[in-house]
Amino acid sequence: MLGQPAVLVIGGGISGIQASFDLASRGIKVYLVEKSPSIGGRMAQLDKTFPTMDCSMCILAPKMIDCSHHPNVELLTYSEVKEVKGSPGNFTVKVVKKPRYVDISKCTGCSMCVDNCPVEVPNEFDGGLGMRKAIYMPFPQAVPRTMTIDKENCIECGLCEKVCEAGAVDLDQKPEEIELKVGGIIVATGFDIFDPSQIPPYGYGRHKDVITALELERLLCASGPTGGHLVRPSDGKVPKTIAFIQCVGSRDRRHGNPYCSSICCKYAVKDAVLIKEHDPSARVCIFYIDLRAFGRGFQEFVNRAKTEYGIRFIRSNPGEITYDPETKGLSIWYEDTVTRKIENLNFDLVVLSAALIPRKDVGDLAKVLGIEVDQYGFLKPSSSISEPVDTTVPGIFACGYCLGPKTGDIPDSVSQGSAAASRAAEVIVSGE
Repeated sequence: MLGQPAVLVIGGGISGIQASFDLASRGIKVYLVEKSPSIGGRMAQLDKTFPTMDCSMCILAPKMIDCSHHPNVELLTYSEVKEVKGSPGNFTVKVVKKPRYVDISKCTGCSMCVDNCPVEVPNEFDGGLGMRKAIYMPFPQAVPRTMTIDKENCIECGLCEKVCEAGAVDLDQKPEEIELKVGGIIVATGFDIFDPSQIPPYGYGRHKDVITALELERLLCASGPTGGHLVRPSDGKVPKTIAFIQCVGSRDRRHGNPYCSSICCKYAVKDAVLIKEHDPSARVCIFYIDLRAFGRGFQEFVNRAKTEYGIRFIRSNPGEITYDPETKGLSIWYEDTVTRKIENLNFDLVVLSAALIPRKDVGDLAKVLGIEVDQYGFLKPSSSISEPVDTTVPGIFACGYCLGPKTGDIPDSVSQGSAAASRAAEVIVSGE
């Protein structure tokens, strides 16, 4: 057993943040490793949470700050785990810190460098709907609040270095490898979004006004590329008719995702309600196979969407989305599975509720850790009933959506983060 108890947490989303804070509050040293420049994960991209419609960042930001300021938490952002050796109570971990080309200890986040950078590239945080500079901060509430230089798109003009009064820009930074000694490991790597372009009839990537639900979140969010104003990507006009298509890439054996992603019905209803709150005159339809609004208060939320907001739910199998050059709108051909009739409706904007899938690099991380994945690529628990947060390797635990769609929403991810922290603390305290 180590003299100084410590746990490595991989992934800085809401589940990893909760696990880190719980452990730190118990007096256990935590190394929180996040591969992106800021902690926050997917929740940072959301506008509101369901079913309460609370501000997502208002919930997340205090947790991010509390976690980062805790004396027992050491943030290793823009870093990746490359090697793990040892056994429970005595793991040796190699972490590579990627160069930001900005000194975190000096950067004040004033954004003067951003204002003077001449390079603009699509902003991945906004799903490519907005633009960012080659030197950037992922989002306004980022933790740590510091800039990062995207060297792939940087033209090395040196303007950022010239205007930085704090002298924080360091274009000579190199990758740094550090070695950590920890007693336990928690994996909280989250999920990726299925690429709907793999289903050509829906026209994603071909029709500008066919977007994903996560892209819609960024359009609705006040910190998003349009300042919270819902407009069509094609022409900037306010859409008056909006459609949601459910189960895009999930419950679909053709694309390898026969499972239900568990939250798509709920976030689609939430976004539909948000649209109606933005514009009560908008007409919103949700095309669904069947609604799976499980969880406390969720079915009531669906009922309210129908009765109070007038959102139309169509049980159907959408077949194809086509573009009408005359009206510049989109037409959805579908089979109404209640009436057994083939129908057609026109919309200004179509939102695809795409499947949630394992992170593309989770397989590589699983090999580094020596843990197993299931048939879909999610991390495999030791026992989904008796040991739901234990992986197949003793001393290594997991929480959040990296364990699969059985973690259905943010409260579930938070509770799993606490559960994983408890299990890791048992290993640290008992010395097993």
